[in-house]
Order: sequence, then structure tokens, then C-alpha cells
Amino acid sequence: MTTQETSTRTGAASRLDRYFMISQRGSTVRQEVRGGAATFFTMAYIVVLNPLIIGTVPDADGRVLGIPQVAAVTALVAAVMTILMGVVGKYPFAIATGLGLNAFVTFSVASQMSWADAMGLVVLEGIVIAVLVLVGLRTAVFNAIPFQLKTAISVGIGLFIALIGLVDAGFVRRTDAGPVPVQLGVGGELQGWPTLVFVFGLLLTAILVARKTRGAILIGIVVTTVVAMVVEAVFDIGPSFVSPEESNPNAWQLNVPTLPDSVFDLPDLSLLGDFSLFGGFARVGVVAALLLVFTLMLADFFDTMGTVVGVGQEADLLDEEGRLPGADRVLLVDSLAAVAGGAASASSNTTYIESAAGVGDGARTGLASVVTGLLFLGALLVTPLVSVVPFEAASPALVIVGFLLLTQIRNIDFDDYTIAIPAFLTIVLMPFTYSITNGIGAGFISYALLKATQGKGREVSPLLWVIAALFIVYFAIEPIENALIG
Repeated sequence: MTTQETSTRTGAASRLDRYFMISQRGSTVRQEVRGGAATFFTMAYIVVLNPLIIGTVPDADGRVLGIPQVAAVTALVAAVMTILMGVVGKYPFAIATGLGLNAFVTFSVASQMSWADAMGLVVLEGIVIAVLVLVGLRTAVFNAIPFQLKTAISVGIGLFIALIGLVDAGFVRRTDAGPVPVQLGVGGELQGWPTLVFVFGLLLTAILVARKTRGAILIGIVVTTVVAMVVEAVFDIGPSFVSPEESNPNAWQLNVPTLPDSVFDLPDLSLLGDFSLFGGFARVGVVAALLLVFTLMLADFFDTMGTVVGVGQEADLLDEEGRLPGADRVLLVDSLAAVAGGAASASSNTTYIESAAGVGDGARTGLASVVTGLLFLGALLVTPLVSVVPFEAASPALVIVGFLLLTQIRNIDFDDYTIAIPAFLTIVLMPFTYSITNGIGAGFISYALLKATQGKGREVSPLLWVIAALFIVYFAIEPIENALIG
């Protein structure tokens, strides 16, 4: 290699470092690549799961979007918006179709109108949030939250993401009957090879993290996937869901870890642009459509905020007041992701809490998001290969990352009940209701109420009072909708 070539490479590396602030944030290019890959492998399931949710259910007119079509747009939007988050937002936050949001769009919105109309409402929701970012309101809300309440959000997300991992792997399951809503495995017992694979992955990842092994989370995912493939090859277990009439609770929960017959598959992008911006208003009326947009907006707004706070705090990216420098860029990209998701019929896209997996593996900058986005772009062409990683291999990373987020609970002052009780409600309601938004809403309302009853109402910012009132509307949306519509 000539001196000139060496100088050129050094200059390019230096520019990359300065742009993403890699050294400034105590990271390296290798660390960012590793973290970006870890994030991708913990959230790649969305390329398989989202099509099963919105690609198989008919709308009010009987139209079904189709699994291959939804898989393609899911991977495409996740790729483009995650890369945009890395380049513009400059933080290690990955974006993809929001779970929960997609279910709401499927069962509460598309059931009343066409898929095109439903996706039009998603686009409108994203536009509204983008406007709120541009006028500074969304960033102001982010900054108005007390630091200890932000910490509670991080801890709640830790428990939530751990529960997601346990449920996805089948380690924790719903009970069919009785007073206890969940149980250990099947019938209170751990059954089946896939569950043992998850346990192996959890213990392996825990050991690697405790030993402070570089790339611990990514190594755990890859090794556990290989073990899963060997187990499947030997015992031929198959999927847990065979048909609506037939299932096997001791089989793989979503992806079966086998090499596909064909690695490459040309994407079907026919759903791009298939939306009607105001069609939903004509189908269900202005009031009902506005309430649907409001519900989507509030859930998307605060899910993202909670994720940014939790992941940002774990990565030590927040300042002394718990604020994320340049948060307006992150929130704007996230808002545009909702627009892009609706416009592509992939449902609203949002910042993923699985980004914490990459942070846990060392990611600190937007370069990690660029890596994650490029992997999603690759998944667009090799969607069959994405399905090789089963939930049982990816979920251990979520459980361990949940532990890492939980450690922040030591920063909450539990002697001050006006912050301790709201923090407690925030923490427990996220996993118990399976919703980040519900936990944040309960925390905000109780915080404002307790401060007011203690004669400390002035300590609550006027903006936080407004948000608490909006959350009351959010929780009471059904009776309000019934009263307005009749």
C-alpha cells in the first residue's frame, strides 16, 4: 500500500470518526459495527412477525395485503429509516414497524375501513407528530420530564424488554384458566428442546456479560442460533403454530432454525404508496377518525420518548439533566418513520427498544444504526435467511439487556413518595400492561396529582399538566368516543 493510499484511508476514517463522534463517545468503529449487528439480530424478527399480523387479516372490504408483500416493505422501511436515524440523528437507535401499533391498526382501524384508508390515518399521525417536532413541542415535552421519572421509564423498559424476551421464547406463557395470568413454560414446567436452547443462550450470554467479553450479546445470539440449528436437525421439532386447528407448544415459537431452500428472494414492493390520506374520514366519520389518529399519535409519541430515554441513559448519552443532546433530530426522523411506514403499508414505524441490545454490546453512535439499516437492506433480498434466527436464540439478549436497564433503579429516591410512587407505577405498568405508553401515562398523572396534593403543584411544569390531562383522555378514550359518537 502506498503512502498516498494510507493517507487517504486515514483521512476517511478520521472524517467518519468526527461525523459520528465515535472517539468522543468512547467507542470504536469495530464496536459500532458489532453493536449494530446485535441490534439487527434482536429485532430482525419483525420482518417475519409483522407480515403475520397485518399481512393475513382482511380489512373491512375483505382485502388481505399478503405476507410476501408486507415482509418486503417492512424490511425496506426499517432499512431506510434506520440508516436515516444514523446519518441524521447520529444515535444508535434502530427503527422498524411498531409492535402494538401494528396490532391496533390491524384490529381497531382496518376492521372499520380499507387497508389504504387505515394506512392513510397512520400517515396523518406521523405528519402531526413531525409538525410537533418542528415547532419544538415534542422536544419540550421530552425536556419537561423530571430526571427521576425518566429513570423510572428506563427501569420500566428494562422489565418490559425482559418480559418480551421471556414470552417470545416461551419461557413465560399465558395460562388457559385459573387466577394466575402467566406461568412457567407449559403447565408450570419447562418442556421442549427450544426452551432448553433459550436457557442455554441465557446462561451463555449472562456468563459472557459477567466476564465483560467484547461482543457478548452478539456472540450469544450467533452461538445459540447454531445450537438451535443442530437441535432442529437432530430432533426435527418444527414450528409451534401449524394451523389454526393444530399447534405444538413445545416447538419453536416463530422461526424454525433451518437453512431455507432459497437464500435469495426478489422483493415484492407493490404496496408502496398504497394509501388514502383522508379515505378513513369518509368511512367512519370525522370524529371517529380523529380519535383513531389521536390514539395512534399518543402511543407513538410516548413509546418513542420512553425508548429514547431508556436506551440513551443506558448508553450514558444523556446530560446532567437527563436530556439527550440533539433530541430534535432523533424525534424528527422517528416522526418521518411513521409517515414512511403508513405510506408503504408497513404500519407506523418507531424507535425500537431492542436498540438497547446494540448499546449493551458497545454501540454509542449513529454508525451502529447505519450498520443495522444496511443489514435490513440485505434482509430485503434475503428474507428467507432472516428467518434462521429463532426467538429462542434472540430473546436471551433482551433479558440480559433488561437487567442492564434495571440497574438504574438505584438513582430513584424512594424516600420521596411524590416521585417514588409515580416511579413505581411507571415501572410496573409497562410490563404488566405490555405497553410503554400506559406506564408513562400512569406515572405522569400520579406525579402531577401527588405534587398538587402535597402543595407542590408549582414544581410540575405547565406542559406536564397538559400531558397528564391528555393521558386522562387517552385512558378514557372509549367512554369519550361513545359519548361523542353516540
